[in-house]
Amino acid sequence: MKSTIVVIKLWIVILLMVMTPSLQAQTHTLKIWPKGMPNSIPHKDYIETDDSCGKMPCWSKVSSPELQVFLPKGNNSTGTAVVIFPGGGYGIIAFEVEGTKIAEALTAQGIAAIVVKYRLPSDLIMKDKSIGPLQDAQEAVRLVRRNAAAWQINPDKIGVMGFSAGGHLAASVSTRFDEKVYQPVDATSARPNFSMLIYPVISFQDKVTHLGSRENLIGKNPGQEKIDLYSNELQITSNTPPAFLIHSADDSVVSPENSILYFKNLRAKNVDAELHIFQRGGHGFGLGNKDSTEHAWMTLGIEWLKSHGW
Repeated sequence: MKSTIVVIKLWIVILLMVMTPSLQAQTHTLKIWPKGMPNSIPHKDYIETDDSCGKMPCWSKVSSPELQVFLPKGNNSTGTAVVIFPGGGYGIIAFEVEGTKIAEALTAQGIAAIVVKYRLPSDLIMKDKSIGPLQDAQEAVRLVRRNAAAWQINPDKIGVMGFSAGGHLAASVSTRFDEKVYQPVDATSARPNFSMLIYPVISFQDKVTHLGSRENLIGKNPGQEKIDLYSNELQITSNTPPAFLIHSADDSVVSPENSILYFKNLRAKNVDAELHIFQRGGHGFGLGNKDSTEHAWMTLGIEWLKSHGW
């Protein structure tokens, strides 16, 4: 009898150990275009990969875009959701350091987090590669808003967060949410309620841009009209959502001028904005590292959300 009790207790412990991760956050995936993608060209040799870019896990050659949905456990939800666009120069997607790890930090605060695996611009699978990522970004926001009730999200508390080139995409959907880059199935808005831009590429202007991101998205010899269209600081209106921006002064990959320009032009349109430029930190720090103070940005971001009632 005692041995039976011991076995039962052991199984209870094992079950609790197995279940514990799932109690932290509910996760599932959702296809962005289950009924067919706009602007798509079939290509049997274009094979999506989920591997390591050096020591950093990444996605490349994304051909089946989807959402990874992380929902806070139990009654911990604040009703706020953040749609996350990891960076990678529009050539890869750094889904762990700028995606899933960020999602885990947000769900711990009661915030739903949705990591977007967006299509990377390619002439092989897109009729117009320059709009492919924006199509996925607009539909991602619309999908979260359509699922708001099921995911215990307030449809008026849905924001975007982007890192590096993912910051360019987050800023693009923040400034071009009404642009008809595809035909939506309904009238659900693609406008984020706020944006959080972390060492973002904002501008495609010659002296400011990250050239690799610009070339990957709009080509090596774009005309000035296209450069201006994809320079998000020039697309700001009074209806652009408020923004929280983080950058490092010593970022040698994406100039902090990108964040400064966006902040300055938001303020010129009377749009709320908050900008933090740290002295050190470089580029691509994600949540931060021991050699920088950037680990504080998430705390600052949460306080900014609270100050706006999000």
